[in-house]
Amino acid sequence: MKEKEFINIIQNTLSSKYIGDDCAYLEDLGIVVSQDSLVEEVHFSRRYFTPYQLGYKSVAVNISDICASGAEPKYLTIALSLPDKTEDKFIEDFYNGAKDACFGAEIVGGDITGADKIYVSVCAIGSVKGRKISSRGGAKVGQKVVISGKHGLSAVGLSILSGQNYEQLFEDEKKRLIDAHIMPKPQMEFSKRIATCQMGKYAMMDTSDGLADALSVIADMSGVMLEIYYDKIPTDAALVKIPNNKDFILYGGEDYGLVATTDEVSDFTVIGEVKSGSGVKLNYSDGTYDLLSKKEVENKLYKHFKE
Repeated sequence: MKEKEFINIIQNTLSSKYIGDDCAYLEDLGIVVSQDSLVEEVHFSRRYFTPYQLGYKSVAVNISDICASGAEPKYLTIALSLPDKTEDKFIEDFYNGAKDACFGAEIVGGDITGADKIYVSVCAIGSVKGRKISSRGGAKVGQKVVISGKHGLSAVGLSILSGQNYEQLFEDEKKRLIDAHIMPKPQMEFSKRIATCQMGKYAMMDTSDGLADALSVIADMSGVMLEIYYDKIPTDAALVKIPNNKDFILYGGEDYGLVATTDEVSDFTVIGEVKSGSGVKLNYSDGTYDLLSKKEVENKLYKHFKE
């Protein structure tokens, strides 16, 4: 069973209007709330993550969810489960990394327990004051599709950490790709600009599960087609050297960029537009194109649960 099917079951069981976006928008409280988890040997390995880097990424990925809603990150709590023989230095380094990834937000509590391996779960809260909050179903025909961050880097960085040797890459290029995976940078300024300049409904989502996933989800939940110009998608020059880099760029995930639909396009990187129809149309510079259905995209994404 797929992760998305589990989510559908949860939505149907709870009958909650809040489930379905990156964050739950609690309008009566003026906040958004999100929670994300990292599990050892599923999302990270101590073979290539230091405690500082793990703390940093655990918080950064949750800050990214708040940014995807358009809200301002304010507070976080961290639940940390650790093996018995964990050293004090691990705790200190982990929380130094977590603190450095807050970008103005504040860690205000959490929980710590014993476990057979490391589990991290972070709850993040954002303020909606002065912001127009997004929805995955908010895209409107005629809007432009804009993007922040570079795509494909994190997935290639992970493959390098996992033992893949790209002989065509220089060492500084490899380091840049690895850093993109280990210490992602939430797109806070892009989020703020979108959420403060957009007057009407709009869609925004982070690309943690892959750029194609974000585009497909927005198209599906908004009931529109997103026409995308593939060659306009920002990436890194190092990826040009790697065969089959399109799969990394579209489906790699964990880049934590943002993709949005907006009526205001000044100074944004425009990669497409919202049109009538369904799915995602990818146009290439040679005049060819691909039509990506929701099912096709989901089949190519990383799966947390084995089928």
